[in-house]
Amino acid sequence: MRRKDRKFIAWFTLFGLFVCVTSGCTTATQRMEQHYPVVAPGSPKGITATGYAVISSQKGDTEAQQRLMAIKASKLDAYRSLTEQVYGQWIDASDNMVDFALSEDQLKARVEGVIYGARLVSITPIGGETYETKLSLDQKTVNEIIENYLGGRKAKARTRDAEIRARRLITSNETR
Repeated sequence: MRRKDRKFIAWFTLFGLFVCVTSGCTTATQRMEQHYPVVAPGSPKGITATGYAVISSQKGDTEAQQRLMAIKASKLDAYRSLTEQVYGQWIDASDNMVDFALSEDQLKARVEGVIYGARLVSITPIGGETYETKLSLDQKTVNEIIENYLGGRKAKARTRDAEIRARRLITSNETR
């Protein structure tokens, strides 16, 4: 290899490292603040969620039972909405093409998480057929839930890394 080529490769490598270090590397705290904006504790900000349920689509022997079930269903819908806002949604999408034409398109959404400390704002009948439930979560609780969620992920990663190190140590001792 010519000296000029080696110099070019060295400068190109240095430039690539510089770009990686200055643009893509962030700490876990920076990533958390970027994806989960945390508001100062005691701030009046928080999140609100609304859930809906239709009375006639609820199971029950009487109209009163259906109303109670609709209230419960609208509350669960509001909790689902809070969970989406705190944790995000898992989206699974798939497409099927036949002869370069879209023949099937599927989209599945899932949300999973733990919500606590939600305050019931209101349960309101809308017309005669629907109930609306509003829940709110203060920002301090949102921050705590996010910290617990991210802390749990870090703890799992540390445990997994410790298991890997232990396996390597056992393997290296067996080969000796």
